[in-house]
Amino acid sequence: MSSLLATGTEASVQASALVNADGTATLLGAFASETLGTFILLLLGAGVVAAVSLPKSGAKGADWINIAFGWGFAVFAAVYVSGPSGAHLNPAVTVGQMVAGNDFAPGIAPSFTAMLVYFAGQFLGAFLGAWGAYLAFKKHFDIVEPGVSRGVFCTAPAIRSYGWNILTEAIGTFVLVGFVVASGQTPSGLGPLAVAIIVVSIGLSLGTPTGYAINPARDLGPRIAHALMPIKNKSASDWSYSWVPVVGPLLGATAAALIVPAILAIAGA
Repeated sequence: MSSLLATGTEASVQASALVNADGTATLLGAFASETLGTFILLLLGAGVVAAVSLPKSGAKGADWINIAFGWGFAVFAAVYVSGPSGAHLNPAVTVGQMVAGNDFAPGIAPSFTAMLVYFAGQFLGAFLGAWGAYLAFKKHFDIVEPGVSRGVFCTAPAIRSYGWNILTEAIGTFVLVGFVVASGQTPSGLGPLAVAIIVVSIGLSLGTPTGYAINPARDLGPRIAHALMPIKNKSASDWSYSWVPVVGPLLGATAAALIVPAILAIAGA
């Protein structure tokens, strides 16, 4: 991962605002990394939903499998480009690492300040990624049917029941964060592919009841962006539901960070 920050021994000792002398990311560097990674995540993730939803798109009418794999590939790409920060891309993952006591990335210890910096990068990246997807499909959004655009950017339940919707989001996030906590916090080797496969699995198995946000930034950042976009025939951004994809993932992440390390410790893992 240090190769993403520097090329060669000489370059690795050139400290800057983004990079420490040892080649690890500074906190500002982690912010930039999380912003870029979450931007890519939402650009490609919202992009696949737009592709199957919007008029005149070549993928119009494709099924849930396309969406699940599209989001999985989006995670794969995003993890690779945000390696210096540990590729959290998700406030739930950051909370999970905080609760588990894991470093956020090499040289970045878990702390309240670092957590807020990660949150800021994640929400900013998600907001900008949503705008990127909007611009890529601008002419399609110009002729969108009423009520379609919101689903490109943020989630909604198939059956609205706030308590059960929170539980569904918590369960899905438990699987994701449990894997991340168990496997280590810095992606390497098969790490990005493994996380992508986990996200595809969650989408296929647990995603349809709520749209599987499993990530507060992934839902809230684009929901705010949607509220600001000049889309014709745009429906409201459904703020009455907006807290569910925030609370559910944070609860699931906390549970995973408390339970999974304790279970692994039994076997000496």
